[in-house]
Amino acid sequence: MRYNNAKKRVFVKIPEGDEFVDFQRYQYPSARKVVFGGKGMVCTTQPLAAQAGLDIIKKGGNAIDAAIATAICMTVLEPTSNGIGSDAFALVWAREKLHGLNASGPAPMGISAQAIRDRGYAEVPAHGFIPVTVNGAPSAWHKLSKAFGNLPFAELFESAIGYAENGFPVQPVTAYNWEKAFRSYQKKLQGKEFENWFRTFAPKGRAPEPGEFIRLPEHARTLRELAQSNCESYYRGGIAQKIDEFSKQYGGYIRKEDYAAYHSQWVDPISTSYRGYHVWEIPPNGHGIVALMALNVLEGYEFDPDKRDCADTMHKQMEAMKLAFMDGRRYVADSRYMKVAVEQLLSKQYAAKRRATIGDMAMMPQAGDPDCGGTIYLCTADGEGNMVSYIQSNYRGFGSGLVVPGTGIALHDRGNNFSLTEGAENCIAPGKKPYHTIIPGFLTKDSRAVGPFGVMGGFMQPQGHVQVITNTIDFLMNPQEALDAPRWQWTGGKDIEVEPAFPQAVAEELMRRGHKISVMCESGEFGRGEIIWRGEDGVLMGATEPRADGFVAAW
Repeated sequence: MRYNNAKKRVFVKIPEGDEFVDFQRYQYPSARKVVFGGKGMVCTTQPLAAQAGLDIIKKGGNAIDAAIATAICMTVLEPTSNGIGSDAFALVWAREKLHGLNASGPAPMGISAQAIRDRGYAEVPAHGFIPVTVNGAPSAWHKLSKAFGNLPFAELFESAIGYAENGFPVQPVTAYNWEKAFRSYQKKLQGKEFENWFRTFAPKGRAPEPGEFIRLPEHARTLRELAQSNCESYYRGGIAQKIDEFSKQYGGYIRKEDYAAYHSQWVDPISTSYRGYHVWEIPPNGHGIVALMALNVLEGYEFDPDKRDCADTMHKQMEAMKLAFMDGRRYVADSRYMKVAVEQLLSKQYAAKRRATIGDMAMMPQAGDPDCGGTIYLCTADGEGNMVSYIQSNYRGFGSGLVVPGTGIALHDRGNNFSLTEGAENCIAPGKKPYHTIIPGFLTKDSRAVGPFGVMGGFMQPQGHVQVITNTIDFLMNPQEALDAPRWQWTGGKDIEVEPAFPQAVAEELMRRGHKISVMCESGEFGRGEIIWRGEDGVLMGATEPRADGFVAAW
């Protein structure tokens, strides 16, 4: 087999005698090791943000304070993946209990599927005002602080404001994604409503280079206003007014009334048991349930800890993932609109029914009948036992391409996940939340916190969760090994993308079983994860992603 020259590199049979590609030379040259700590730990994809979070713990803050401070820093330091105009989800272990927060926002009250179709669209676009829903991240910051924080809320903004005002050097992977977005936006974003994006994020007429020092002064002003108003300005104040005026100017649907009505919501996390552990996710409208459904199917198999990299293991994981995703895409939506209960989708009986459809060959998956009787992720922990699994995202890169004038706020494009098919559970409607791809994960055992984990990256996220959990529980990997291991991703039909380090012999056997295997050489396609596990002795064990500028800050 050999590579072609395209970005998506496909396994191709070649005449006998030609040399095979040495996959191992493409393996991540990571010298990363598991990091241990006792009093505090912060893991994320941006070293400066992780250190800012750890500083908060050293100043007397807890894991929740650290998570908020880190998340706010990330809006400045990694704007290619998230921003002040993002959504967020969180799982918080505090007071010996797991708490869930859904800070995703609904569609504007003035929008409808018919209105979008009347404007000539067959699907919700990725850019402009149509995909903009109410963004919930600032609401999440304040709600988490009010419920669990130790430090004054405004103190959590100080590092982010300092970086935005005084500047920071851009990390390598962030610079790469910035450049990719800039080139794409040059071609796609032609209207005047997009000019603020270029003024804010490409003032020199280009994306910043790795290590280049940049400042985001408008971010600093907005963050200071949020700190002083406990984020009320965003939803019921001056910032909401600016978003309203910008939207009206360019024919958008979002209004200040949509923001005024919004509050992030505490939710009960959902879980499934897996070989003596419990894996936890945020309930729909998030698609964490997809990971839980896949694990339910896989629990019926026995995997040899020494045989992770064999075709039979990979085949079963891939088929289970396909089945779970088809059900997720069919049934998951804003929970108020779902026609199938979460309990039905997570039943072990339904998992057995789906497992029975898996054979030795790759299948074209379909949704079943359950009625049988470019996101940032971070995790934190402190010495008191608190732990946070937190995720914040624009959805696609910088989001909608819209930046609210004078604020630095890049509005996300979460509405792009809505359907325009009338009657579908996920069809866009006024005040309805879209199917959401960002999912924080958490692992417990015997009612004890093991710790937070996550793998960001759109529809890769449930697949990354399943691979991290099976690597950990079935194949006995430490957290860094679980993140480093070569990944695969189902993309539809029988199509599977794999990383260059994926074993060649396994790929060939999967092709014989009917899978269409392609090699993707861009590491960002396979997610970026972080993990913190807490041992029975209280020692924290952290790991970060070799596919990003990941960093573990420990104390």
